[in-house]
Amino acid sequence: MRSLIVEDDQTCSLVLATLLGPYGTSVVVGDGEAAITAFTSALAGGQPFDLVCLDILMPGLDGAACLRCLRAIEHGFGRDGSAGARILMTTSVNTPESIFASFRNQCEGYLTKPITRARLLEHLTLLGLATT
Repeated sequence: MRSLIVEDDQTCSLVLATLLGPYGTSVVVGDGEAAITAFTSALAGGQPFDLVCLDILMPGLDGAACLRCLRAIEHGFGRDGSAGARILMTTSVNTPESIFASFRNQCEGYLTKPITRARLLEHLTLLGLATT
């Protein structure tokens, strides 16, 4: 599994990279603009990400706007629906408005911090990216 971790907090990105380590390789970026660049490059290079862990609160392009951009980029590459990456919002924002907006913008999961191995594995299993 190829993962893209989009997180501006180094501790959180390290935790996610460590937890995802047994399942494959991860690329870590610190903001939405870098995520768009890495995501587009991966698609163009024929090595798309299977999973994107996307924080919402980031400087510059926030996670909600980044999510919409990533889905638009996939659409441009003809990778809609189940052909696209599984996007898991990994955030401290736990409001109904944020959760509903994320799913409306086509994320597949919403995981609030602090992230534990058990909860991440549960989400990966539900997304078909890992087995228990």
